[in-house]
Amino acid sequence: MRFAPLAAFLCAATLALPLAAQSVMMRVEWPNTDFETRSVDLDEIRSGGPGRDGIPALDDPRFIAAADETRIGDMEAVITLEFEGDTPRAYPIRYLTWHEIVNDEVGGIPVAVTFCPLCNSAITFDRRVDGRVLSFGVSGNLRHSDMVMYDRETESWWQQAIGEGIVGEMTGTDLIELPSWMESFAEFRDRNPDGLVMDEPDWRRPYGRNPYVGYDSSTRPFLYDGEMPPHGIEPLARVIRVGDRAWPMQRLAEVEEVTEAGVTITWEAGKASALDTENIGAGRDVGMIRVRDAAGADMPHDVMFAFAYHAFWPEGEWMLGN
Repeated sequence: MRFAPLAAFLCAATLALPLAAQSVMMRVEWPNTDFETRSVDLDEIRSGGPGRDGIPALDDPRFIAAADETRIGDMEAVITLEFEGDTPRAYPIRYLTWHEIVNDEVGGIPVAVTFCPLCNSAITFDRRVDGRVLSFGVSGNLRHSDMVMYDRETESWWQQAIGEGIVGEMTGTDLIELPSWMESFAEFRDRNPDGLVMDEPDWRRPYGRNPYVGYDSSTRPFLYDGEMPPHGIEPLARVIRVGDRAWPMQRLAEVEEVTEAGVTITWEAGKASALDTENIGAGRDVGMIRVRDAAGADMPHDVMFAFAYHAFWPEGEWMLGN
């Protein structure tokens, strides 16, 4: 695997001690976080390189008509939100790779659109908790190689892959996961000719370039010390997680549709991996997934790497089709 400049920097910068061994520095950087209230061992959390807000989350993004967007390639990945009563929206991975969180409001719902490149985890959350609207930033920390978010209101830390507060006042609180999915920009645009796509942010970033070149072809995940997945599944193979079950992407690519455990999962070719080539739209075709319930409604799900699923759902059910 060859890391592009950002990832090379991360490799050099993150050979640091676990956060528990940096408690003085940690408490200086996070003076308003209640570290005595937590559900995980702080030794499991480590710096990812950039510090707090070193990867800047986005707020109130601008949108343009999808038909007018000319910078994004047809096979480039976007995260799609189609909420009843509002115009469908696409959030390009070319921007989320460099920002990881977008705080927005769609159909009257305050949402956090999130993407962790190291786990390939793309999840959209409702930002409301007990009547309070939170806004999220990137802490700069990782647990099991997954992004640790924080909310700006209480400075509690949240695990992105599971949407749960793990350190601070919000420990044990679960965010509601909303239906969203990753697909190609062409798929979104063709289905939604009047849809909106997030405009390029006003930050100096090489948008459209993948800083993790070759990552999803590597043999081991970055900054991960946990167990590898069972059943001979490669750690960076993609799996479709619905609740606590996971279906290997390879299985879906072979059969194209599976109906099991009350869900129907379909696979279609035409979306580039955002973690393959340097040009984010030129990666190999890994296909795209839709997950629907028995009534045909889209369901919350995640297409993540197998190692991350096993880390956060060690007792989860592998849907191997055997």
